[in-house]
Amino acid sequence: MRGAMAQESRGTDGGAPKGGRTPERRPLPPTSWAVLGLLSFEQELSGYDLKKWADWSLSFFYWSPSFSQIYSELKRLEGAGYVTSRSVPQATGNRDKRVYSITEAGRRAVREWARGAAVEPPVLKHGVMLRIWLGHLLEADQARDILREHQANADKMVHRARLDAEGAEGEPSWAYPRLVLRWAERYYEAERRLAEDMLADLDELAREREAPGHGEPGA
Repeated sequence: MRGAMAQESRGTDGGAPKGGRTPERRPLPPTSWAVLGLLSFEQELSGYDLKKWADWSLSFFYWSPSFSQIYSELKRLEGAGYVTSRSVPQATGNRDKRVYSITEAGRRAVREWARGAAVEPPVLKHGVMLRIWLGHLLEADQARDILREHQANADKMVHRARLDAEGAEGEPSWAYPRLVLRWAERYYEAERRLAEDMLADLDELAREREAPGHGEPGA
């Protein structure tokens, strides 16, 4: 990831849970694997760093977390023995910063998850599609306005993904995330084309309704 931290900030405790606590081995939700995956690139990261990194890459295809979600997942991972943390002194007058690193157990766990998790169909939660589905409740031309705004947003995401993919080119360890950012770029390009097709479908629907003898459903 861009702006790699200095090597001396790495932990040296071998990844054991703090205070001799017994790790809590519980099934983890996908968001935990996402945070653990960010730490698998072998840098100590603060909660702020993790939020920034998630916004830089994960937000395109999976998750744009809040700080509270980040810290909740870190607490869960630390309890499971997959993450360890330490306090790093800051400049005079500033609070110490807590940084997190992956343990050997955490690296094994996320490797096993990446290799063995079931390949499931993605869950599509598409607010624009939901609103067009309710097109019978919209004002005239509002569906078209929604689709055009969606296209504009897709254009912005294409631009962001392209820039971030280019920004990752100097980080050899981020070769695969760079490929996924290119996937995200193509995805949002496809979203724009799908919205264009839907605009054409709306035009066709309008022509059908204007045709002689057309009746409303149930008439």
